Amino acid sequence: MAMVLQANDAREWCYRGEGAVNLVLAYSGEHPDFVGKVLRVQKIPRNGSQRENGHPGLTELECLMWKEFKELVSAPTKEMAEYNFVQHVMCSLLGSKNVDAGIHIPVTREFLETVDNNVLCQRPSWRVDAAMVNPLCDSVLLISDHSLFPRGALKKDFCISVEIKPKCGFLPLSEFIASENSIKRSVTRFKMHQALKLHQGKISEISAYDPLDLFSGSNDRVHKAIKGLFKTPQNNFRVFLNGSLILGGLGGNADATSCEVGETFENALQCVIQAVDGQRTQCFLDLISKTICSSGLLNKVLEVQKLDNADIEGAIHAYYNVISQPCVVCNKQSAEDQLSERYSSLHSILNDESMKIVRNYLIAATAKDLSMMISFRPREDGSVESPYSMVSLESTNQSFDYKVLFPFPNSFRVLE
Repeated sequence: MAMVLQANDAREWCYRGEGAVNLVLAYSGEHPDFVGKVLRVQKIPRNGSQRENGHPGLTELECLMWKEFKELVSAPTKEMAEYNFVQHVMCSLLGSKNVDAGIHIPVTREFLETVDNNVLCQRPSWRVDAAMVNPLCDSVLLISDHSLFPRGALKKDFCISVEIKPKCGFLPLSEFIASENSIKRSVTRFKMHQALKLHQGKISEISAYDPLDLFSGSNDRVHKAIKGLFKTPQNNFRVFLNGSLILGGLGGNADATSCEVGETFENALQCVIQAVDGQRTQCFLDLISKTICSSGLLNKVLEVQKLDNADIEGAIHAYYNVISQPCVVCNKQSAEDQLSERYSSLHSILNDESMKIVRNYLIAATAKDLSMMISFRPREDGSVESPYSMVSLESTNQSFDYKVLFPFPNSFRVLE
């Protein structure tokens, strides 16, 4: 794709949402290369310095850390290294058909400045205050719009999609966790973050969602998790109908689902879920739960998350081994500390083993922060064979094509 996006192209890209790092824009025009696509546009803090794309690739230390992946080491820019990390590391772990790394396309500064201005009034005010589009980027990431099936924007088919941020699905068991941090062994990181956000006033109530339920493999517990997400979506649960948001927030936290919001959502489902009034939402949540259990993809995600078997409290010691500097953590420990001997054992391992611990920690951190997109399309009786997986909803006597994908933000993590 040789096209360079110019200022006058910006009007065809509309605000879909955003996270901490990227703005997401959906295509509303008719160019065949862009129909059914979204853009991820890099943001920068308003109080930070702008940086251009094309700055040097990996540092010498990062090259050493990822030496087994030649595509990362040879990447000429940081952006290409991030792209190759998804392509050659995460794809191999989660399956290439389940991961969309996208492609980079060139843009002008005028395009980025116009986009920034166009979406200003649609963004949450706190997002606007915190960050803006980086006007010095020379490319953006083009990926498929996973709230649609291919060519879905040109058909009359109905497609309903759910975006879930699963979070970390296990409690750490690392022997390197200090006694003062033992709460990590019994309370999920998500729940602790919820308490912090409530204290900081970032949320109005604690989420009803428990990641341990979603990753449990139990039908009942998975359904409980989905109900919790529906009740308190925050920024962890969104639903799209033919690419348009019908539940959840665009660029920030959504309030708890009120009766009014729930009724509007119930009515929106009538073109997809063939159930009587008052039952469609329950049937849809059942459909999501059944698909998660039958696809088994969260089992893969959990395996990748569990590559972090040392926890940050162990990985930090391995990191100091890698950079060949005195361990700051150990310097703060007294000789009588019961963990000092265990920490000493970490500092006696081979350098390759230290790099493996740090590398696995970084890979696992990516898997703990991914999003999962599940899209459904009703199948007609007697329809031709489909390339997609199928799930049946017995309560409505319907069958659906479905696809599950992980749209990665191409964020290359470092341990500092």
